Amino acid sequence: MIPQPIISTLRSGVSFWRHRSVLVTALRLQALDFRSVRCRFTSAPGTVRSMEDILTRVVVPLPTYETREKSPPPPESNSVEFMHFYKSLEKEEKSQFLATLSHDFGVDHKGVSELAGKLLDTQLRDLATILQVEDRLRYSLTPRYKQLLNHISRVEGGVKFLVDLRADLLEIISSKGSDSPHIRDLNGTLKSLLSEWFSVGLLHLERITWQSPCEILQKISQYEAVHPVRNWTDIKRRVGPYRRCYAFTHAAMPGEPLVVLHVALTEDISDNIQSIVRELATLDLEEDVNKVNTAVFYSISSSQAGLQGVELGNVLIKRVVRELQSEFPHMSQFSSLSPIPGFSSWLLGMLSQHRKEGRMELLTEREWREVADVTNTAPDTNALDALRKLISTGEWTRSERLVHVLEPALMRLCAWYLYGEKRRGYTLNPVANFHLQNGATMWRLNWHADTSPRGVANSCGIMVNYRYFLQETPSNSAAYMHNKVITVTEQVLGLVSQFQKNSKL
Repeated sequence: MIPQPIISTLRSGVSFWRHRSVLVTALRLQALDFRSVRCRFTSAPGTVRSMEDILTRVVVPLPTYETREKSPPPPESNSVEFMHFYKSLEKEEKSQFLATLSHDFGVDHKGVSELAGKLLDTQLRDLATILQVEDRLRYSLTPRYKQLLNHISRVEGGVKFLVDLRADLLEIISSKGSDSPHIRDLNGTLKSLLSEWFSVGLLHLERITWQSPCEILQKISQYEAVHPVRNWTDIKRRVGPYRRCYAFTHAAMPGEPLVVLHVALTEDISDNIQSIVRELATLDLEEDVNKVNTAVFYSISSSQAGLQGVELGNVLIKRVVRELQSEFPHMSQFSSLSPIPGFSSWLLGMLSQHRKEGRMELLTEREWREVADVTNTAPDTNALDALRKLISTGEWTRSERLVHVLEPALMRLCAWYLYGEKRRGYTLNPVANFHLQNGATMWRLNWHADTSPRGVANSCGIMVNYRYFLQETPSNSAAYMHNKVITVTEQVLGLVSQFQKNSKL
C-alpha cells in the first residue's frame, strides 16, 4: 500500500502530467508537420507516403488488456512486408523510417497517464484490485511496435533482420543522426528482446577446425577484428595444432558465428603476439599434450554489431575454459594476451595538453634530453612536439636508441592509462573493462608485444595479459563491479607508482 501523503503528492503529479500531455501532443503535431515538410524535400516522391501507409498497415494496435491472450496474431505477411520494405530503403530513408516507427507507434502515453491516476485512486482498495490495476498499467507500457518485433522474430530470417536493424539504430545514435528519446527507447526495447533470444541456454558452442564448412572459415576470417587474417594458410594455422577457435552460434541464425574466440595452447603465458600469429609453424605438426599447460586468449571478436551490449563474450570465455579443462585436465593457466586500443590516442592527447600548459612531466629530465639529442631539438617544448610527431607516425620504432629510451616512459604511461584513467569509476579502456568485469587480474604489461603497424599505431606496440585465476574470478568481478576495485599485480602497480611520482600526482 502507498502512504496517504505520497498518494496526494502523486495525484498532483499525475494532474500535472495530464495537463502536460495536452501541451506535448500539440508540440508533437507541430513537430510531425515540420517533419513531413522536411521529408518531402529529402525523400523521393511518394516515399514518405509509402512509409506511413506500410507502418499503419503492418504495426497493428495492441490487443486490449482483456483480449491480450486471445487475439490471433497478425498475418505473417505483415512481418515479411515490413522486412522487404525496410531493406529497399536508402540509409537516410531508414533513419527516417525508424524515427517514424518509434515516435508514432510506441507507448500510448495518454492511456498510461490515465491508468497511473487510476492506480493511485485504488490504493485504499483490496490487494487484488491494486494488483490488477498494476498489471494493466504494466501492459499499457508496452510499445505498439514491440508486438511487430516479436512477430518478425518468428519468420525465416527474422532474427538476423532484427540484429541488423539494431545495428542501424546504434549507428544512428552514435552518429548523432537522431537525438530522439523515441529512437533510444526503440533501441532499448530491441536490445531487451535480443538479450532474451540470445540467452546462454539458447547458444551453441562450436569448435571451428579446418574441416568446418568453407563458408564458416571465410566468415571467421572476415570477422577477425583484432589480428587480421592474411590468407588461407593463416586461417589454417589458427585452427590447427596448438590452436583452438570457438564460436557461439544460434539456431535462428544458421551459419553465422556470433562471437569468436581464438586460443593458443602454450607451455607458459605468452608475452607477444608475433609468436602466436606470425611464426611459421609446421601445419601438420602433432600436438604434444605435455607441452600444453596454458590457454592464451589472444582474440575475441563479435561478428554482429546489432548484438552490442548483449552479454556473449564473457559467457564464451567461461564455456571455453570448461571445454579446455575437459580436454586438458592438467591445464593450470588461463590468460588473455590483449591489445590496448586507444592508448596512443590518449597519449597524443596528453602530449598536446602538456604542450599548451608548458608542462614537461610525462618524461623525466634525462628522457627528455635523450629525445632532444636524437631529434636534434632543445629539451623543451620543441622536444615535446618532436615526440608527439614520432608517436603519431610510429617513426620512433626505427631508432634503437629511442626504443630503448622510451620503453620505461611508455610502459609507465600505459600502466596509468589502464589503471588510472576512468569513466564513471571504471577503467576507460574497453578491453580492460571487459576482462575486469569477468574477474580477471591485470597481470602483466608486455613491451614490444605487437610490432605490427597496427599494434604500434594503437598502443605503441604494448600488450597486456589479463590472467584468470579461476578460484578468484567471482570475487574479483564483484569487487570491480560493485566497488570499482581493480585486481592488479605488483608489476603493474610499480609502473603506476613510477608514473605518479614522475607526474607528481
